[in-house]
Amino acid sequence: MIKIHPVVNVSQIVQYRKQVEGQKVEKVKPVKVNGVEEWKMEKLLNKRKIRGVVKYLVYWKRFIVKYDIRERKEDLENTKEIVAEFEKRINIEVRQQEKLEKKC
Repeated sequence: MIKIHPVVNVSQIVQYRKQVEGQKVEKVKPVKVNGVEEWKMEKLLNKRKIRGVVKYLVYWKRFIVKYDIRERKEDLENTKEIVAEFEKRINIEVRQQEKLEKKC
């Protein structure tokens, strides 16, 4: 028996429009950093180069996925530790992937 992932017809894919029923939404207030309102970042999910500019997919603390957004590195100055940790993790994953590819 061959196991494959489920196949979905493209016509059945629709854009998310409303929040899932029963999902808790908290009102989040920004934090003031040097007199400027900023939101707290929980973690970085991905990194991508878009039109020559590196952008990170940010998961904001206490927000639902709907509000994840891509930000430039320059806009993440107050979260240098999180960016450095993410870069380190990505570099390790890339090296592991390269080792796997060499074995094949």
